[in-house]
Amino acid sequence: MTDSIANNEAKVEAAFSAQAKIFDAEFCNNPVIQYKRQRVRTVVETLVPQGSSILELNCGTGEDAVYFGSRGYQVLATDLSDAMVDETHQKIMLHELENLVTVRQLSFHNLDQLNPPGKFDLIFSNFGGLNCTGDLNNVLLYFDRLLNRGGVVTLVMMPGFCLWESLLLFKGEFKTATRRFFKFNGSAAIIEGKPFKCFYYAPSFITSRLKNQFEVELMEGLCTIVPPSYKEAFMVKHPGLFCKLKEMEDHYKSSWPWKLWGDYFILSLRKKC
Repeated sequence: MTDSIANNEAKVEAAFSAQAKIFDAEFCNNPVIQYKRQRVRTVVETLVPQGSSILELNCGTGEDAVYFGSRGYQVLATDLSDAMVDETHQKIMLHELENLVTVRQLSFHNLDQLNPPGKFDLIFSNFGGLNCTGDLNNVLLYFDRLLNRGGVVTLVMMPGFCLWESLLLFKGEFKTATRRFFKFNGSAAIIEGKPFKCFYYAPSFITSRLKNQFEVELMEGLCTIVPPSYKEAFMVKHPGLFCKLKEMEDHYKSSWPWKLWGDYFILSLRKKC
């Protein structure tokens, strides 16, 4: 890991540690985030049977780890932030899932520290955690040896173009509307006053690097027609419209160009047998 990558990782850790205590209060009841989680969890449960072993990267406060543990999956949740790990550990104990879910502070740049490496049925990363590195290629190199034959990778990441953000140009919000455009060296981001860099990736970046070991199972756009989560107030005010937009997105989520223009994309690949 280069000095610049390590420096940004330290900034990411500081930002998300600062957010850990307030994250659930601010976001868990957001209807758009609830819709996004439901979409992602449906993908996982469709592709990977209950009882399977999951390695979760950037687990955050453990919402998904606890959910999948409660559904009978065996989960090793990892996160760079010690504060996020602490929040996850508290939820594991609260839900009495110690036999199914464990949590460990670990960067996705250091997956070689899983010793022995173990074999998982799913590697899972939600809500753009992997957008926090400019060295995604080296993270992807770990996946083959960590997965069982027929295992699945499901990544939820932010692409370099978002339809909803581009429309902000018409409102004069130029900075937000163009924050993903041509930012090859990363785009400035800030959480709880802590700055770091965010990097945007096309699905083809991932598929091209994993094509020798993996085949694409599923590709969907997420929040292409449904607005991003920062539009929560509008969706609460217009629940009927929100339901209609969800129906439209659920219909077009795998179609071009909607699968490429979302706030996120859901990409699942299966390891070749």
